[in-house]
Order: sequence, then C-alpha cells, then structure tokens
Amino acid sequence: MTDDVRQEIRSVLDAVVLPHAEVWEQQGRISADGWRALAESGLLSLPHVGPGFRRSAVFLEELGNTGYAGVRAAIGVHAYMAPSYLRRYGTEAQRAAWLAPDKIAALAITEQNAGTDLSSLSTVARPDGDTYRLTGEKFYVANGSAADYFVVLAKTRDGGTTRVLSGASLFVVDGHSPGITRHRQPMLGWRASDTCRVSFDGVAAAGVIGRPDRALMYLMPALDFERLVAGLLAVGGVRHCLDLVRAFVRSHRVHGDVLSANQAVRHRLADLDAQFELVRTFAHRLVEDHCAGRLDTKAATVLKLTATELAVSAAQACVQYHGARGYLDDSVPARLYRDAMAGTIAAGASELMRDLIFESGR
Repeated sequence: MTDDVRQEIRSVLDAVVLPHAEVWEQQGRISADGWRALAESGLLSLPHVGPGFRRSAVFLEELGNTGYAGVRAAIGVHAYMAPSYLRRYGTEAQRAAWLAPDKIAALAITEQNAGTDLSSLSTVARPDGDTYRLTGEKFYVANGSAADYFVVLAKTRDGGTTRVLSGASLFVVDGHSPGITRHRQPMLGWRASDTCRVSFDGVAAAGVIGRPDRALMYLMPALDFERLVAGLLAVGGVRHCLDLVRAFVRSHRVHGDVLSANQAVRHRLADLDAQFELVRTFAHRLVEDHCAGRLDTKAATVLKLTATELAVSAAQACVQYHGARGYLDDSVPARLYRDAMAGTIAAGASELMRDLIFESGR
C-alpha cells in the first residue's frame, strides 16, 4: 500500500478516534456517535479477502498505532472477527441482514470454564420449530453492552468427542431479542472494549451459520484470520509504544544528560526496534499470503504470539524508563502496559500459541 493510503487512514483516525478515545476509555465503550462516525468513514467495511485486504491491513496497523488498545479491540471484533463467520459461511440473506457497518457486532465464544479449552462448552441450543433457542452464559464479550448482534457458539448435540467440539454449532443472534442479559465486566486494560458477561435465557437464534454440528470446521480458519488481525493490531501498538519511549529518552535528562546517552538504554531500545522490524516484515508477508488465499495456522499463530509478546516487552521498557511518572494509574505508559498484557490472552493465550506452534513442527 502507498504512503498516501496510510496517511489517508491515519487522517481519518486522527479526526474520528483520537479526539474521543480518552472519553471512551473512561466510559468503558465507544459512544454511539463514535460508531456512527466510524461507519460513515468507510473504515468499518473494508475487504476481508483478496487484494483489497491490503487496505484493511494498513487500517489495522494504524488503528493499533493510535495507542488505545480497548478501542482497537472493539473495532477489531466488530469489523473483522465477528463478521468473518457470516462473510465466510453465512447465507446471502444473513449477510444482507447483519453485515451493515452500523450494526455493532460481538463474538460470544468464551465461557467461564471454556476459554482456551472449549471442550467444556456449556451453552446449549435446542430446536424450537424452525429455529433454535439458546441458553447459557458467555464471558469477556467485547462490545457486549451495545451489540446489535452476537455470533454465538453453542452445543446442538450431546455426546461425541467434546475435545473437537463435536455437536457444536454457530449462530447469529439478534442483540435486541428477549432473554438476553448483559453485565459489564470492567477489565484491567482494554477499558474501551465494552467487555461484558452475556446471558442467554431461551433466546431465539436468528439463524445457524453454516451447517449444524460443524462449528469446528468453521472455527479453525476463522481463528487463523482472527490471529492475523490481532497480530496486525499489536504491530501497530508496538510502533506507537516505541515511538513514545524513544522520544522520551531523547528528551528526559538525568544528571544533566539525556537518558539516551546511557548505552544500556540505547541497546535495549535497539533490540526492541530490531524485533519490531522482523515482526512487522513477517506480518506484511502474511498479509500477502492471506490476500492470495494461503494463510496457514502456524504462520498466523507465530505472528499473534510474537507481536503480542513484543508489545509487552516494549510497554515494560516504556514504563521503566518513564520511572514513577510511568507508573501512575492515569499515565500513558501504564495504560500501554495494561493493554499489552490483554493482547497475550485474547484470541488465544500465549501458552496455547506455543503449544500449537510446537505441535505443527512434527
């Protein structure tokens, strides 16, 4: 993508996101006006596949570069992670009904005892005439309080091999249906992500996504895409953090010298910068792979792991070099550190990523 496209996207984010991001952090969600402005900008309806995804990749990286990971998580789920199931496996009618940029999307997969390991899934969907009714509780649902629709994972058949989600299905659920209860779950970081616990009490599904009992078939490629998105967002976040800490060490003085006069400081930041260049280059290669339809699980997992772990290392350095001012609860370095930790948990914890990488090396 050209620098003109990057600058165009950055200008929109500067106008639509940055003036309001701090307020969204404080209120725990993107405002209705914010969602409306983002939808009108066109950034919420960029391509998911093919060569057009390159523009999405620039958007995701620049969204990460805003420095507000709660905002980027909410937008990432709404514009990419949740709708990817409908785009890939939904019917024409489902896509026409739900894939409007102004319909806020949420992904309801995780449960209290079914996160990294989904074999303990307890949400059930029972046939009721020509639909299903869902009962269960989902945790850590971004955009949970404002969602117009949920993509929900539920069991549709008992028995089978639970380790591979036999008998589980994916549903689209109207967020305004009777029987849905939303409870805010304030998080240490990602404060603008509107994370909620969502209960479904006999809620009628708007439809099955794909074929019943085939959730695993749909989850695996969708999770690869989710990890690519998470990796690109984290790459942008690392760049933002490194820009901030580099500017600080070049201006802050200790005993009369700027902090960057210390060789240990320079070398630590040089190592982080070198790792960033490697991860970013790898991310851009994966964008090309995805555009060509050949993104693979191991590569997406490697990107998600390395980018989110690097974000933590960069945020640690940022807090450390800012000293006590960086440890203040309302400081930017503290926010970056809180947010960076969340990235190593969401979309698959780092431990799971390492297991997947190890198993793929057989």
